[in-house]
Amino acid sequence: MLNFELYNPTKLIFGKNQYEKLKTEIPKNATILMTYGGGSIMKNGVYNNVIKALQGYEIIEFGGIEANPTFETLMKAVAIVKENNIDFILAVGGGSVIDGTKFIAAAANYEGENAWDILAKGALIKTAIPFGTVLTLPATGSEMNSGAVISKKETDEKLVFGSPLLFPKFSITDPTVIQSLPLRQLQNGVIDAYVHVLEQYLTYPSNAFLQDRIAESVLQTLIEVGPKVLKNPSDYIIASNFMWCCTMALNGLLSKGVPTDWATHMIGHELTALHGLDHAQSLAVIGPNLYKVQFEFKKEKLAQYGKRVWNLTGSDEEIAQKAIIKTQEFYQSLGVKTSLSEYSNSYKDTSQIISNRFKERGWIGLGEHKNINLEKVVEIVEMSY
Repeated sequence: MLNFELYNPTKLIFGKNQYEKLKTEIPKNATILMTYGGGSIMKNGVYNNVIKALQGYEIIEFGGIEANPTFETLMKAVAIVKENNIDFILAVGGGSVIDGTKFIAAAANYEGENAWDILAKGALIKTAIPFGTVLTLPATGSEMNSGAVISKKETDEKLVFGSPLLFPKFSITDPTVIQSLPLRQLQNGVIDAYVHVLEQYLTYPSNAFLQDRIAESVLQTLIEVGPKVLKNPSDYIIASNFMWCCTMALNGLLSKGVPTDWATHMIGHELTALHGLDHAQSLAVIGPNLYKVQFEFKKEKLAQYGKRVWNLTGSDEEIAQKAIIKTQEFYQSLGVKTSLSEYSNSYKDTSQIISNRFKERGWIGLGEHKNINLEKVVEIVEMSY
């Protein structure tokens, strides 16, 4: 088991009818910037619940944060924060709104000339505007972690950043909100959470027995509740277990004491930037093929995964191979396509574009062994066509 530090100060407020607690969590005299996305919160009642709970506060609204939040849009919110002396931000939405809010919170106090340097150059975040969240779409775990992913339209890039200063102060997570979600968002949520776990689990054994068992339990629960939540999101028992899985998948706990991968995400982000795939769709396309290319390095954990999660039998080699197939079939059973050609007609130069970008960024050794070189990136992407 590897050395680790565990720090997560986010207060999670889970369950039905928790909106009234906003008043006890947000400072009394705060001027609030309320961020949200395309307006679904107006239709499902969340907006009215939040506004009612915040009577007496000065609130400035900023809507229109995209499903893949863009630097260009978020900088408009940064200007509002500066102009109005905002001292608290409330993100009301899914992972994209929360990710966007993390960038706003960091960029508003950034002292450099170009806030994109926070992502492109890893510029240090010294201070951040405090913020909380009201989660409306379980998937990313952003409600209980300190990382985010932001896109830039001008260059078709999608990059990651994070800081210990970017944990939400609190997150209100009400499972009943998923009743109004479109099927596609539910499909994405299941796969997003599932792959988050795999990125922290499908590496190599590190004698972290408890971590493996926790990861496997999240995977098994998603396999159990995933198809059910697509059929009946109004079932509170199913919805609550699904939402908690999504949070647990990426709140920092599973990664402690173990090696992690994240190459599926890094390559998948490029498919989103170049071809507009949903984040989870890109993961479903790339993940199984990355496991095939890295089979010899992941074989031991793939076999463990196949035995414990999928109850497969045979030799370790056979079980490891079958586990990859079962994973891809699981994504397909949820109605998600697993090849790039099913999403785009203009994908043929994709592998080289991604390889060139990674070379420019110095990303020449990805994965838990740092051995996914540029040639392997090309191979993985082309296998995903």
